[in-house]
Amino acid sequence: MSRVIGSSRIKAIDLFCGVGGLTHGLIRGGVNVVAGIDLDGACRYPYEANNSRALFLEQDVKDLTGASVSKLLGKARFTLLAGCAPCQPFSTYSRSDRKRGRNSDWELVASFGRLVREVRPHFVTMENVPQVEQHPVFQKFLSALEGYHLVWSALDCSSIGVPQTRKRLVLLASRLGPEGLSLPTSNGRAATVRDTISHLPPLTAGEMDQKDPLHVACKLSALNLERIKASRPGGTWRDWKPSLRAACHRKSTGDTYPSVYGRMEWDEPAPTITTQCFGYGNGRFGHPEQHRAITLREASMLQTFPRNYVFVKKGDRVKFSSLGRLIGNAVPVRLGEVIADIFLKHAQNYEGRLR
Repeated sequence: MSRVIGSSRIKAIDLFCGVGGLTHGLIRGGVNVVAGIDLDGACRYPYEANNSRALFLEQDVKDLTGASVSKLLGKARFTLLAGCAPCQPFSTYSRSDRKRGRNSDWELVASFGRLVREVRPHFVTMENVPQVEQHPVFQKFLSALEGYHLVWSALDCSSIGVPQTRKRLVLLASRLGPEGLSLPTSNGRAATVRDTISHLPPLTAGEMDQKDPLHVACKLSALNLERIKASRPGGTWRDWKPSLRAACHRKSTGDTYPSVYGRMEWDEPAPTITTQCFGYGNGRFGHPEQHRAITLREASMLQTFPRNYVFVKKGDRVKFSSLGRLIGNAVPVRLGEVIADIFLKHAQNYEGRLR
């Protein structure tokens, strides 16, 4: 059940909502998310299936007006505009796009700022890659928050209970004042891979759990099966005998990619879950013990989605590339919970002062 401040709840809209990681976390933390907005229609089913009280709008945020957003929020004691604009310009998987001068993602950050100016919600939160702080678009976004009290910093999500070393810039803003507005702090021991996925049924490469179609592992070639058998948790391809190494590993440039074809470690957080996390050769995504890459379900749980979070309709085909993209691009659910808790406590400081 959502927590209540006074006689009403914080109402929120999640821009660039994806499959609902941030929305789900905010809801679990006590915020009333009334709508999620995303241009990708593939997000609709998982968003609506797991966040039934929130409306999914398949729409380009660039086309949204402040009036339409304000109408969705309606009358509320406190309002929140949240979002994580796509950050592909800084992705290691999109370097070719960056070379072509890709600017569309920056336009989305600018659209977020425009909506803040037009709606003037009580609270704003933004999550993005830390590098965005060095880009002019971030300074423009800050200018849209004139009159707000701000805190932001790069955060290692493992410090707040996300079992991966996912570093993100987290910004919190409030029109109310500075009291209680602070960034998330460490909750102690970091969650680990063992804590998160060790209880799932074991699988071989190419096998699917009959009770959970998302718990499915990619097939491995005979060569990659030999490679993963020769890999140790936390090790690299340098541990292999030379005959197992790829041609790129034998070049000096290969030295810059020590984490490809790696295994996770049971008692450490996972590496950052990416859109390609289901592939053994795409990073340190090998299972710590079983001879395979992690499954889509394991990836989603490392993103702190509940084990029963539904991503596909019953009977639909599970597609690694599309689901990997949706899971890897998601905001960890746990981060949404923590942000909700901060805003709820912050608002309580001002509940009696507002008319």
